[in-house]
Parts: sequence; structure tokens; C-alpha cells
Amino acid sequence: MRSFIAALLALLVSCTAGPDYERPSAPAPEAWKETGPWKEAAPSDAIAKGTWWELFGDPVLNDLELRAAAANQDLKAAVARVSQARAIARLSESEFYPTISLNPSATRTKFAEDRPVSPTVRPAGYTVNDFRVPLDLSYEVDVWGRVRRSVEAATAYAEASVASFETVRLTLHADVAASYFALRSIDSEQSLLRRTLELRREALRLAQTRLRLGVGNDLDVSRAETEVTTTEAEAIGLERRRAEIEHALAVLTGRPPRELSIPGKPLDVPPPVIPAGLPSELLERRPDVAEAERRLAASNAEIGIATAAYYPRIRLTAMGGFESSDLSSLFSWKNSIWQLGAAAAAPLFTGGSTRADVERARARYEESVAIYRQQLLVAFQEVEDGLSGLRVLAQQAEAQARAVASARRTATISNTRYTAGLVSYLEVVDAERTALQSERLATQIQGQRLVTSVFLIKALGGGWQGRAVTDSTSLKR
Repeated sequence: MRSFIAALLALLVSCTAGPDYERPSAPAPEAWKETGPWKEAAPSDAIAKGTWWELFGDPVLNDLELRAAAANQDLKAAVARVSQARAIARLSESEFYPTISLNPSATRTKFAEDRPVSPTVRPAGYTVNDFRVPLDLSYEVDVWGRVRRSVEAATAYAEASVASFETVRLTLHADVAASYFALRSIDSEQSLLRRTLELRREALRLAQTRLRLGVGNDLDVSRAETEVTTTEAEAIGLERRRAEIEHALAVLTGRPPRELSIPGKPLDVPPPVIPAGLPSELLERRPDVAEAERRLAASNAEIGIATAAYYPRIRLTAMGGFESSDLSSLFSWKNSIWQLGAAAAAPLFTGGSTRADVERARARYEESVAIYRQQLLVAFQEVEDGLSGLRVLAQQAEAQARAVASARRTATISNTRYTAGLVSYLEVVDAERTALQSERLATQIQGQRLVTSVFLIKALGGGWQGRAVTDSTSLKR
């Protein structure tokens, strides 16, 4: 008999409403525009990302990234959301255990002499004390797995919140790096414009000298003045753009704009070299993919929670303690009291609400499946965009370098011919303007290559240095 009861209890406990979670199949393309040993993604966002920005070897960027990690308010809000989700998970786990409460009470009651009683009883008025010190216990037997599914869902949501934090952190560091390189690109353009402005002013002095000597004309002087003022206006416009980016970096690092000032420095950082064979395996640790997959698991568990509402909820209760009308003898064994009980609550008619809730849970699961698969497609797209962008920008940089060399040579020849009086100053203006445009475009391409490198690292989940699986150091329980 004992073995039968044990087997029956084991069978009941093993009953869990709703489907067990299995990760759905994910779309994986058969061919790729960019070469690489791709494979189907399997979210592994716990893989260490490391300080990937150190790949660029810029101490100012390293300092900004550390300040952002320590003081960014969006990141602090994400940490608080993780704490909330973990508290909810612990709240769900508490349902595995019985609830025990101490409910002492003391009352003094006067009964009326003419109170209604049985006709054969002659009532008498009296006053009585009642002292009670009971312990009440209540426990839900999780026969259908409602509690287990609740814990499963809450745990998955807590894991999703950690992945969401990682997404915020990865995005923060990428935004800091991208903004920093955009600022350095402007510094390079400003340096170029300063050199150009010096040449423009020297050309203006030359035109004025030629006019005084009678070999020049007012038109050449006017054109030279126009080039000087135009270059000055472009330099002022770059200063405004630089200030806006610097202000954005201040906010990203958790400071008011007036507290951050970054000295100008032309861009001299080459894009990092991407090791062959890494994109596919690093794509697995994208935190946004992991978050979508964990929310999918939580939605699956919620189907079980909704399904369990079809079945009765069984609750065991117990009470034990002491009761007496005399406080001095309250804790005597003869005044001990106890009670055991069991109750079941089964839904008989709910107007279709239970079925509607199950349908809602299944529909939400299907929505989560679509979101998860879409997130994977977006991940593939972003990596493809980054790889193709770097490849095309590298080719463009080589072509632009040749264009810069040719434009500089043309400008030198034009200046020589103008000094010799062979051509008008208009030819010099056109040649120097073309050279400046070519040099500025080359500088912009260099900045775009670095920014694209940052977004590729972000698309890969955060660099390619760390491989060991680790917990999030700032989010350990």
C-alpha cells in the first residue's frame, strides 16, 4: 500500500500542464554575400564580451568607455530592472514552500443573560476571556504544475532582463565609440581646413601683391578673398558639429556637457583587423537574440499556467497552538489545540474565460516565436551590412587616396602656372577646391570605416577577444 501511495504521489507531482519548452527552428540562409563559416545561431549571451574597445588602442576612448560603464543612467536603470525581475522570480519560487503564520489573539467577551438559546437551557449572563496562540500553515499541492510553470516563466523573464541589460550595455559602449570616432573625424577635417586656410591666405597675399605690381587684377583678389571666407565658414560649421558630439558623449558618460572637454586630435587610428572564421560563432552571443529566446521560453511556460486553471487547486491546511481563558495556564499541554484539513477548488463554469486565457497564452507564444526569428534575421543582416561595409569602404579608401594624390598634383601645377602668369586665378581656385574636397572625403571615409567597425563589433555581440563562458560580473545574485 505504501509503495502504491508513493507511486501515485510521484505520478501526480510529475503532471505538469502545458507543453515543455523546445527552441523553435530558426531561419538560416543557405548562401551568403559575404564569405565566412556560418552556422545556425544558438544564443550564448553569457560568453564574455570583454573590453572590446581596447582593440582601437586609444586611451581617451578607453577612459570614456569606463566612465560610461560607471555613470550612465540608462545602464543603472537596466540594472534596476534586472533586480526587479530576479525579485519576481524569487517571489514565484516561494510558492514551492508552505506559508506559516503566527496569529495570537486575546479577547474578553460578555454574553447576555437573555440571549437566544435552546428552550431547555436556562441562560445566564457571564463574561469570559479567550487567549489564543495558534500557528497556521497553508500549502498548495502543485499537482498540475502551476507553480512549476510560474517559476519557469519568472526565471526566463529574469534571464531575459539580464540579456536586456547586456543589450543596453553593448549599445552604450558602441554609441560612445561611434561618437568618439565621429568627433575625431571632425578633428581631422578641422586640421585639414586649418592648413587649407593658411594656403588660402597665402594665395590672397600673392594675389594682392601681384595687383600692386600691376601684373594681377581685382578679380583674382576677389576670388582669393571668397575662398578664404568660405573656408572660414566651413571651419565654423565643423566646430558646431563637434560641440554637439562632445555634448552627446558627456551625457553618455553620465555628466553634464559643461564637465566634458575633449582636446582636438586628428584621426590616426586604423580599423581593427577582423580574424577569419569568427563572425558565425560570435553571432551566437548577441544579447538581443538571447533576450528574444528567453522571452519565448517564458511565453511557453505561461501556456502551462493558463492550462492549469482547468484543474482543481488542492490546498492543505494545519493549525496548532494553545487556547485558554486563563493567561497563566495558556501554555499548558491540556490547553493545546490543533486542526488538519484539505480543500480543493475546482472551476465548474467560468464563462469561457479559462479557454480564452489559454488561447491568449498560445497566441502570445506564437508572437514570441515570430519575434525571435525576426531578431535572428536582423542579426544576420547587421553582420552582413558590417562586413560588406568594411570591404567596400576599404576599396573606396584606396581609390580616394589615389584621387587625393592626383588632386594635390593638379593644385601644385596650377599654382606654378599662375605664379608664372600663364593662367588665371580661376584655374587655381578650381584645382585647390577639388583637392580640398578630395582630402575631406578621404578623412570622412576613414571615420566611416572606424564607425562601421564599431557597429560590426556590436552586431557580433561585442568583440572577439573573450571566449570563456562567464556570469555578468556586475549582475551576480
